[in-house]
Amino acid sequence: MAKVRVKVNAFIHVSPEVAYRCIADYRQHHPKFLPPAFSDFRVEEGGYGAGTVISFRGKTAGRVRDFRMRVTEPEPGRVLVESDTLSSMETAFTVTPESDGSRVSFDTRWNGASGIGGFFERMFAPIALRRLYRDELMRLDMYAQGVSQSS
Repeated sequence: MAKVRVKVNAFIHVSPEVAYRCIADYRQHHPKFLPPAFSDFRVEEGGYGAGTVISFRGKTAGRVRDFRMRVTEPEPGRVLVESDTLSSMETAFTVTPESDGSRVSFDTRWNGASGIGGFFERMFAPIALRRLYRDELMRLDMYAQGVSQSS
């Protein structure tokens, strides 16, 4: 079983504190910048940072699957990790200060399937996921700027 990894980052035009708050607040902010590929988003436990449990449906490359993510904060205020309780998938969100804003990265890893299905997964899933994450980062940037202006 091969590991599959997708990492995407972007400059976000707000302070690291605002960017992180938008990502970590699953009740008020996080659902508002998700692309349409995410649906049925629910907060099952908690709502902000570590201890939060969320569920949603995700659609990439024409494939829809259910996710149930448990959130940890290995570095509160800087790194937040969503671990899927239904699979090996794990996504780390990292916010790093940069002059006049932040660098936000999404880093997703999972154990890929074996055989011919695994070959196609390793070839095409990263392409689709990168496209989705670029869209999400663009939406985060626009949304977070609005949050920053209203704070």
